[in-house]
Amino acid sequence: MDRSGRRAATNRIRGPQSALTDFLASNNISAVQIRDEYERRRQTAQQQEAQNAPPTALIEEEEEEEEEERGETVEQKKRRRRKEEVAVAKIKKSKAYQKRKVQNDDDPGGGDDEIAWDMYAKFKPLPGQLENCELCEKRFTVTAYSKTGPDGGLLCAKCSKAQEAERKKDTKPKKQAVSRDKRRKTQSNLLDGIIRSGSKTLQELCVEKVADNINDVEEFGDLPQALLDRLSQILSKRRVITSRTLDLFLQSDLDSISVYDCGKLEVSDYIKIFSILPRVERLNLRNAGQFKDEVLDYILERDVPIQHLQLEAANLVTDTKWREYFAKAGHRLETLKLSWLDYSMDDESISHLVNGCPKLKRLKLKKCFRIGDASLEAFSQLEHLEYLSLRFITPTTMESLRNLVRSVGKHLRTLSLEKFDNADDEVLAEIHSTCASLSKFRFCENDYCTDRAFCGLFTEWHNPPLSHVDLSSNRDLDYTRPDGPEDPIGLASEGFKALMVHSGSKLERLDISSCRHITHEAFAEVFDGVKQYPLLREINISFLTKIDTVIVAGMFRSCRAMTKVTAFGCFNIVDIMVPLRVALIGVPNALESIVQGGDFIGNVEMSGLKALP
Repeated sequence: MDRSGRRAATNRIRGPQSALTDFLASNNISAVQIRDEYERRRQTAQQQEAQNAPPTALIEEEEEEEEEERGETVEQKKRRRRKEEVAVAKIKKSKAYQKRKVQNDDDPGGGDDEIAWDMYAKFKPLPGQLENCELCEKRFTVTAYSKTGPDGGLLCAKCSKAQEAERKKDTKPKKQAVSRDKRRKTQSNLLDGIIRSGSKTLQELCVEKVADNINDVEEFGDLPQALLDRLSQILSKRRVITSRTLDLFLQSDLDSISVYDCGKLEVSDYIKIFSILPRVERLNLRNAGQFKDEVLDYILERDVPIQHLQLEAANLVTDTKWREYFAKAGHRLETLKLSWLDYSMDDESISHLVNGCPKLKRLKLKKCFRIGDASLEAFSQLEHLEYLSLRFITPTTMESLRNLVRSVGKHLRTLSLEKFDNADDEVLAEIHSTCASLSKFRFCENDYCTDRAFCGLFTEWHNPPLSHVDLSSNRDLDYTRPDGPEDPIGLASEGFKALMVHSGSKLERLDISSCRHITHEAFAEVFDGVKQYPLLREINISFLTKIDTVIVAGMFRSCRAMTKVTAFGCFNIVDIMVPLRVALIGVPNALESIVQGGDFIGNVEMSGLKALP
């Protein structure tokens, strides 16, 4: 071999071969053989299709049927055929057609027109190509979003928008379904006594928008105390009060702070409150489970001038620390509200409270498990007490309760006694003879006092008419006697009528739920549509099964300022029409807000109800 031959052999580049190439070479399979096999299979398939094809006459009939189904006019049909002929002529001039024709020369059944029409049927302009609009014949660039016209052609952007607008105009709009969240919000507002007939105020919208985006807020700025309190309520309800969120409410010039859910706050957060607000006077902390001795130590060390203190569930404060706080800082306290204390605050701590807080005007102790008769005796020494709310867990005696009312009842404006099971008629008689300045009165969950005692309490009572009354769950507990004994136990018909005669003119809120011994006749006499109670806004009549549609209708006529009626378990209230701006809660079949005004009361027979002038 000469030198040039060796150079050619050595310069030949040989790359790696794939497994497929090696396999084909080992079996003597070449590319030409693969192409020939493919052409043979394709021609065989075309011959079989030609043999199985329907006759020409049948094809023409099917085409005619398709044209009829299209619903084309004569002009549209002519225009479409003319466009198809022009497109087929263009296809016959293309290289793809010539190549296809050469490939089908061996097929005797395939004609030139059939090849062209088959290519036309499969031809669609690709995105990026130019095409004439079917309607306006304007030249435009085809995109993946180009719409199809009525004749099968493509439309430009302007004609596509016009066609879509016509389609929407002809289509009936669907009714927008009320979202589940909106219904839930409406029912939640209804339970809170909130009912709206119009849009929200700008202030409400702004407050809700801030609450929705609280994680993006850096500071509240100079918001008034009322708006800060409202934001605290909303965020507490959503349980999003954290250490970061708390910082937004801490402004050094404030003298009041209210947090209604402190479940996510730690000891350091409580201390931070008093380090930033050293002159706070009103403190309201609910669900304050981590409020400990260290916090009270910090308050005493910095001499924070708290005058109004309200704590809920502060169980980790010991009795020793409470006594120290009352001794050192109790002289400032004017309001003390404590609830849900099952570990601390016993009778001895109450004694320190009475001795260390001589200016105390408002006292509220509810569900404090370790106080009893000794505490009631101690409260009798609070000479300046004006607001008293008590709910004990430990049973007490009638004598200690009567002594308390006798000692402090003269100056009381609010008296709330809940679940004092042993309170008897003499306690009500003592209230009648001693209390002469009450505006709010609560005496509930008792099965010992009689209706005669309630009637005597409100008859010729020198106390001014009450604005808030809660006498719920005063009834006989012997359910084997649904109508009760002959001498009714709890609030019954005579006591209820005496209450409305005494306080009906000034009454704003009334709760008589579960007082099951009030008769239908008593309700019909009180709410007859003629007697008027102009200030009564809220009433709770839950589980009074004798109340029916007629009574509630008369209630709407007698109480023109009514905004909230709670009626759970009143199954005789059916198909009642609720006036505008009134929330009827607990009646699932009420026709809410149908009456927009006037004196309409529903589809009921108004027997016994006189028409208003």
